[in-house]
Amino acid sequence: MQNERPSLSFWQIWNMCLGFMGIQFGFALQNANVSRIFQTLGAKIDDIPILWVAAPLTGLIVQPIIGYMSDKTWGRLGRRRPYFFYGAIVTTAALVVMPNSPTLWVAAGMLWIMDASINVTMEPFRALVGDNLPNRQRALGYSLQSFFIGVGAVVASSLPWILSNWFDVSNTAAAGVIPPSVQYAFYVGGAFLLGCVMWTVFTTKEYSPEQLAAFNDDAQANTTIDTTQVINFARTLVVSGLSGAAIIAAVGVMDLEKELYLLGGLLLAFAMLQGIAAWQQRQGYTGNGFFAVVHDVFTMPKAMRQLAWVQFFSWFSLFAMWIYTTAAVTSHHYGSVDVTSKAYNDGADWVGVLFAAYNGFAALAALVIPVMVKRVGIRIAHALNLLLGALSLASFLVISDPAWLMLPMVGIGFAWASILSLPYAMLSSALPSSKMGVYMGIFNFFIVIPQLLAASILGLILKHGFANQPIYALIIGGVSFVLAALALTRVKLNH
Repeated sequence: MQNERPSLSFWQIWNMCLGFMGIQFGFALQNANVSRIFQTLGAKIDDIPILWVAAPLTGLIVQPIIGYMSDKTWGRLGRRRPYFFYGAIVTTAALVVMPNSPTLWVAAGMLWIMDASINVTMEPFRALVGDNLPNRQRALGYSLQSFFIGVGAVVASSLPWILSNWFDVSNTAAAGVIPPSVQYAFYVGGAFLLGCVMWTVFTTKEYSPEQLAAFNDDAQANTTIDTTQVINFARTLVVSGLSGAAIIAAVGVMDLEKELYLLGGLLLAFAMLQGIAAWQQRQGYTGNGFFAVVHDVFTMPKAMRQLAWVQFFSWFSLFAMWIYTTAAVTSHHYGSVDVTSKAYNDGADWVGVLFAAYNGFAALAALVIPVMVKRVGIRIAHALNLLLGALSLASFLVISDPAWLMLPMVGIGFAWASILSLPYAMLSSALPSSKMGVYMGIFNFFIVIPQLLAASILGLILKHGFANQPIYALIIGGVSFVLAALALTRVKLNH
């Protein structure tokens, strides 16, 4: 009986990770263009964060569910591949419909659908690396995923610009109409995503549950988690419940901004979930998926808890960059807030090129980062990359020529590639194979929660602290990168 996962060839790992390029193609189109679509359909600057809440909220809900389900799945398409297959089909359909949205609220609804289906497809890809590769090849697997993320996003982010400048497709349209260059970019993206994911589905094999159980090369493979362990949910239930109720009451009594309802509602929802889990624990109903996920949140490995703060501040920065770069560059560097003007649309196209550039630099960084890790260690390498990202975001305020904005894309590319690979490399040895999917889904909480917080408060901070100037959202993002680097000093590794 095989006791250790066999090493895979480079091309087997290539095929296994290729689908991630397609997923990132759709994700990059979303990141670079959805704010533009929202503004075109009439959204105001301070409305954009709350409209973007669909993306992180669907991830918060979908990823742990899909992770838990994929841990328990085995069928004709295997364990993780059914989620690739069906998620890719729905994502492709959403990409086709999104740029044809007739109203702002239709576009917001399509973002929910698109992001939910991307999450269904994306989450099992992280677990697949842990399933199929031995420990010694996992760093290569995650680095190759980062490489594909960079390559796919380069083309996707720049597609509207390419179509406009190389194929003479118009990048302007009547008020309230999405420009043709954006529409066609989404059509191409849908086809590319579907093709890449299906390549992985039909060229990659998975180990059966019996084969996975026989492997002992995972450092934590024999770790058992006692789901009957009694957890005291009361303290966090009371704190989150009272905090949520207080925030909601304050919004009503003090006439605060309505975005804070989201923050209060999330805290109340968290309290409710803990209450349900506490009741199930008392009744002995602990054999279901809901209790297992909530229980795992409170009993996650120590390394995962330590990395949570690093992820929190890292993704707060990224979300600030994604939702405000278009508004920041068009207003601060191109001097226009009129979404029908040529200056605004030229600036929005340039943001697509900048996003393509940082993803291109990320693809190159994915080849350099393993060398950095070997030289200075994984924690210092990640901290250096985060600080480079902080400096790059801050430079947007002092750079006046839009062409020179290409320079900070190098630092952002290194930070992005590092965020996509090194936290997972630090975490992978702490996760039992039997729960790889659900823990990867729970780890996503620390990606999603900061994005929800950003959607709740960034608009308020800009409105009351910075006269609604979106360029300062990028400065806030830079500060958050610094905090992420500082949080790394608390991370203790066992290897």
